[in-house]
Amino acid sequence: MKILPIALVYSRLAIGLLIVLLSIAHVDHYPFIAILLLNIGLVTDIFDGIIARQLEVSTPRLRRLDSSIDQVFFICVLIATYIQYPDFFKSNSLKVLALLGLECLAYLVCFLKFRKEIATHTIGAKVWTLLLVATLIEIIHRGESLWLFNFCFWIGLFTRLEIIGIILALRQWTTDVPSFFHALRLRQGKEIKRHKMFNG
Repeated sequence: MKILPIALVYSRLAIGLLIVLLSIAHVDHYPFIAILLLNIGLVTDIFDGIIARQLEVSTPRLRRLDSSIDQVFFICVLIATYIQYPDFFKSNSLKVLALLGLECLAYLVCFLKFRKEIATHTIGAKVWTLLLVATLIEIIHRGESLWLFNFCFWIGLFTRLEIIGIILALRQWTTDVPSFFHALRLRQGKEIKRHKMFNG
């Protein structure tokens, strides 16, 4: 049972690569299949951490692996969606590049400061993940997204900036920092509360 969280994490990597391959092959009923796989990936993302904490195997190494594979998974879905709907991405290229740029900047800041990947797993990032999945589903289904994409964009900017702020505020690398407020408490040497189901 203790290997289950790791299996769920790596399954997300396999799902992401499969979505790309299906998109390249332009398989029949691609939108339905891609949306189904995307939701399965989301479920594995939700439950890998919960199960790991329940089994008491939620180590910093596993949290780092989880964060890294999350990035690869969503990059795969973005690539696959771009293959299917390039016009949408061309029309929104500046916003997409801004989000990707901030994501890369957050990783760069964290690596330069701590020589480790990001594994903050903030509440804001979790909310944004749900919004991102909803936005991707709309794009895959309809080939476009307007208000949902714009809402996702602004929330994405805020949460990326919050993560950068958290990294800069922390005196030492740590996982599962729910918000910038919690990072400030850690900087002051104070304890923070983490929900066992969702953080820590």
